[in-house]
Amino acid sequence: MLLPNLAGAIGLTIGARQSWLLMEHVTKSGQPKLVPRCTYPVAGLGCVRRVYTDLAVLEITAAGVVVRTRAEGVDFAALLACTGVHLLA
Repeated sequence: MLLPNLAGAIGLTIGARQSWLLMEHVTKSGQPKLVPRCTYPVAGLGCVRRVYTDLAVLEITAAGVVVRTRAEGVDFAALLACTGVHLLA
């Protein structure tokens, strides 16, 4: 398996108190990108506070992943179905 170029992301997250992540919500095959455990090397463990996807804006909190906003036409059930972690409304 080929890994994407992570060098830039690693450099940005080292020492960061918080980071925001911008990504597509699912893979090309429809699998969730938000998962309970990372499968790629992790540089800034625990520094991501907010995730912006094409489907929603999610905030990472001590209580869990909170849905802040959803894209127009995306209901909570559909968002939950394509996310690999539990979501809080």
